[in-house]
Amino acid sequence: MSPAAAAKIHWFARLEHRLHVSRERRARRRGRSATVVPFPGYGGKGWVRVVGRVLILPPPPRKAAGEGAGVRGWRSFVGIPVSFASVRIDIGGRTHTVVADRGGVVDTVIEADLESGWQTFTMATDRQEPVEATVFVVDESIRFGVVCDVDDTVMVTALPRPFVAAWNSFVVDEHARTPVPGMSVLLEQIMRDHPGSPMIYLSTGAWNVAPTLRRFFSRHLFPQGSMLLTDWGPTHDRWFRSGREHKLSNLRRLADEFPDIRWLLIGDDGQHDEATYGQFLIEHPSSVAGVAIRRLLPAEAVLAGGRTEAGDHSGDDVPWVSAVDGAGLRELLGEVGIVDPRD
Repeated sequence: MSPAAAAKIHWFARLEHRLHVSRERRARRRGRSATVVPFPGYGGKGWVRVVGRVLILPPPPRKAAGEGAGVRGWRSFVGIPVSFASVRIDIGGRTHTVVADRGGVVDTVIEADLESGWQTFTMATDRQEPVEATVFVVDESIRFGVVCDVDDTVMVTALPRPFVAAWNSFVVDEHARTPVPGMSVLLEQIMRDHPGSPMIYLSTGAWNVAPTLRRFFSRHLFPQGSMLLTDWGPTHDRWFRSGREHKLSNLRRLADEFPDIRWLLIGDDGQHDEATYGQFLIEHPSSVAGVAIRRLLPAEAVLAGGRTEAGDHSGDDVPWVSAVDGAGLRELLGEVGIVDPRD
C-alpha cells in the first residue's frame, strides 16, 4: 500500500472517530448516558474472555413492543459507540477495570476462577446499574468443540451482495429472517452428543446485530453459544475489516487457547468459509475434528453473488461433508462418527 493511500485511510478512520465523539457529546447534553451491552464470552481454567460494547442507545420506540414484536434492523446501528470508556467487571469475587477500544468494543481476557459451564457476572460503566453478562467456561477434560458461521449457514441472509446485505441488516424486521432448515436440530444434537463442549458462533457480521442474533437463536431453538463478531468501519490501515482475516485470527486464537480441543468447523459455500477452514486445517491439523459445508440453493447462490468453487479434500486427514441443509449434514456427520446416527 502506498503512503498516500495509507494516509487517506488514516484520515477516514480519524473522521469516523470525530463523528462518533460529536454524536456522543450531543447525546450527553440531552441527558443520555452510556451503557454496556454484553455478549456471550468463553473461558478456561483461571481465565475468561469478556466481550461487550459501550453504547449510548437510542430511546425505545414510542409504541411499547410486546414479547413477540419485531425490531427493525436499522435500530441496531443507531447506537453511539463510546470510545475508550472505562468498564468495571465484577467476576468471581474480584473487580477489574478495563478500557473499551476506539469503537467502544470490550474484548479482553481477565483472570477468574469459575466453575465449568455457563456462568454469570456483571459489567457497568458511568453511573449505569450493573448489567448481567454470561461466559461459557470450558472444562479441562473437554476435547471437542464447535465453531459455526451464521450468515447463510444457520440464517438465510444472502449477505455477500451489498444491496441485499443492506436490506437485510437495516430494513428487514428480525422476525422475517429465516433459519436454514434443519440446522438448529443438527447443532442441538451435536451439543447433546458432546456435553460440555464449547459452541462458538463466529461471524463476519457487525457487533451491532448481536442482540438480534441472540433473539433469533432463542426463537428458533439454536443452542446457546459464545459470539465472535466484528466491528464495521475503517481500521488504522484499510477502509473495512477483512472478514476472512477476522475468522482466521479467531480460529488461530482458539487453537492456542484450547490446544487439546478438536473443532468441528461449520460454514457455507457462499463466502470464503471453505478456503478459510482449509487454511486453518493446514496450519493446525490437530485442532480440526471435521468440516461441514452447507451448500447454498441455486436462488440463494444468485443473491449471494455465486458460490466458491469446491476443492478436493479427499486426501485430508479429517472428514469434509457437504449438504444443502441441516438434515443432510446430520446424516453425513453420523456416517463419519461425529454425531450419533441413531438419534
